[in-house]
Amino acid sequence: MVLFPVLALLFLQEDPASAPPVAANSSALAEMVHNSGPVAFAVLILLLAASIFSWTIMFSKWSSFRKAAMQSQRFIRAFRKSGRLSELAAVADQFKPSPLVSVFNEINDEYQRQTSGRGLPRNAVALERAAQTASSEALTAMESRMTWLATIAAIAPFIGLFGTVMGIIDAFHGLGTAGAATLRAVAPGISEALITTAAGLVVAIPAVVGYNQLTARLREFGSRMDDFGRELLNAIENAAILTPPAAPVQPEEAARRRTF
Repeated sequence: MVLFPVLALLFLQEDPASAPPVAANSSALAEMVHNSGPVAFAVLILLLAASIFSWTIMFSKWSSFRKAAMQSQRFIRAFRKSGRLSELAAVADQFKPSPLVSVFNEINDEYQRQTSGRGLPRNAVALERAAQTASSEALTAMESRMTWLATIAAIAPFIGLFGTVMGIIDAFHGLGTAGAATLRAVAPGISEALITTAAGLVVAIPAVVGYNQLTARLREFGSRMDDFGRELLNAIENAAILTPPAAPVQPEEAARRRTF
């Protein structure tokens, strides 16, 4: 708040005749960047690199999440049309971008280990734990590089604030070396402060919005994997109940099998 009266005083004391001519074709933004010192220029380069990195993460995540959602819908349709787990397991790799595939493979492998593909599972809790493990691993893989996006969204305003502080310091240093409170002495420092503050906000705001949107999509995928795991367990139990028991082996046949 103290800065605004100081700037007003400097504008009033500035001699209009001594003001440098402003090029008609130069924009205010380009002029502020041109007047930036080495510290402010380094801050701008750092913020530019952070912005490019954050946008790269967001575009790659949006693309991968869109493919995963499409393949999940196709996999659900194939699962509900299929009558046997072996048939679906044979074509599950075709839907590999979907996180539901890993949940299905984990549950199917555990079920095969317990029952060899027939009958009720001996340990239903183990199947549930397998589904939870697969879901957690899939979400961890989908969350890769999301921490970078959150970090950029959190620290970009502070990086811009650092440039602002250095610009104000340079402005007051210019006042001391000039020996007079003129706008020409503080203009470069003030421009550094303004441009770095704006750049920090420009980098942080899209990163925050993208992180929130991607986090919401991750929660949707987590819910879908949990629902699919329960649906698959119910399908396994229902199919096992409806499957007729195997015919008992006759004593003669059992003896013959033991002989061989």
